[in-house]
Amino acid sequence: MNVEIDPALAEKKLRTLVEEFGVNIPEAEKTVTENLAKEHNVATVPSQSSDLREIGTLVPGEWATVEGKVVGLSRPVSDSISQSGIIADTSGAIQFIAWARSNLPPLTEGRSYRVESVVVDEYRGVPKIKFHAGTTITEIEKDIPCLPQATKVADLRPGIASVRVKMVQEWEARHERILQTGIVGDESGTLKFTIWKEEGVERLEPETVYNIFYASVDEYQGRLSITLNGAKCFPEEDGELSVGIGGTTLTGAIVNIGPGSGLIKRCPVEGCNRVLSKRNYCPVHEVQNDFRYDLRIKAVLDDGAKAHNILMQKEVVEAVAGLTLDEAVKTVQESPLGMDDIFYRLRDALMGRYYACRGGDLGDTLLVKECTPLGFDGERHAALLNRLGGEINAS
Repeated sequence: MNVEIDPALAEKKLRTLVEEFGVNIPEAEKTVTENLAKEHNVATVPSQSSDLREIGTLVPGEWATVEGKVVGLSRPVSDSISQSGIIADTSGAIQFIAWARSNLPPLTEGRSYRVESVVVDEYRGVPKIKFHAGTTITEIEKDIPCLPQATKVADLRPGIASVRVKMVQEWEARHERILQTGIVGDESGTLKFTIWKEEGVERLEPETVYNIFYASVDEYQGRLSITLNGAKCFPEEDGELSVGIGGTTLTGAIVNIGPGSGLIKRCPVEGCNRVLSKRNYCPVHEVQNDFRYDLRIKAVLDDGAKAHNILMQKEVVEAVAGLTLDEAVKTVQESPLGMDDIFYRLRDALMGRYYACRGGDLGDTLLVKECTPLGFDGERHAALLNRLGGEINAS
């Protein structure tokens, strides 16, 4: 059967697969050939990627066929995407996206499908599968069993994971699209979580233990965080969980105490906890005169090779500075400097001194849980002097 093919159109399809979807050239050629054969009703080209693969074994750069259950759907982040979500089998789970121009039928959450000829890609270390015009989707009768196993925070890797964690801290959202952000953790450590605003999503309640299934674990600049859009979050009634400090320890000198350190005022509205301005103004709930006081230190610790942002909360500040919250409030009420008095006291107490800070990595900041002053180290002092060509007793 003779068929006339437009070379320019075939080239355009090849470029789209290779340049936009990251498909290797041999696979792109096979896909375009198959699509053209289908368009012209030529059934002489064998189907590709027909070997069924377990989702947990997929690696970026390959093509595959999978069978799995759709365990979550999320709002596409771009008009070029018609659907995004998570598909899982007994071996694991993976994010999927379907391109709008592929004109594929939408998947339904809770149903199982056979998806043939998908591209395995990755973004910031997170593997994903992408559905394109050559992908075939077939709903299957059998129910794909999914048994999500909780992973400890310290053992998380980029991808999709299930965890049992406690929500321990809420932060002020720095983007209008963020519904909630903060810290969750288990015995092995803590990490940042984010929930983006979209229909149907709910906030986490502080100090509540959750079983979270199929959360997206992302990595940025070597730090992990989880996104809960599309995940299933089940609170435990009366659940108990001890949250560990985590495995990050920094040692060095504090070289800066930043604005916003010292005695601060927080919004009293339940679930808010934002820091108020000097005029007691909350960016969400406006003026709040029935505020509550808190202590914190936002500082920079230099380890000799790199400067690190650190954040100390009330309990750590009280221990390291020898100043309780009640004492700080009393001082402010009696001092003509007001709240600046506490800032200066903390700055004078900590600046230029050496500490070992241990806590959870929040992305660009270490949330300090323990802070230990470091004493004089004669051997290290001598080694530094030797590197500089000086003497240990040099003035």
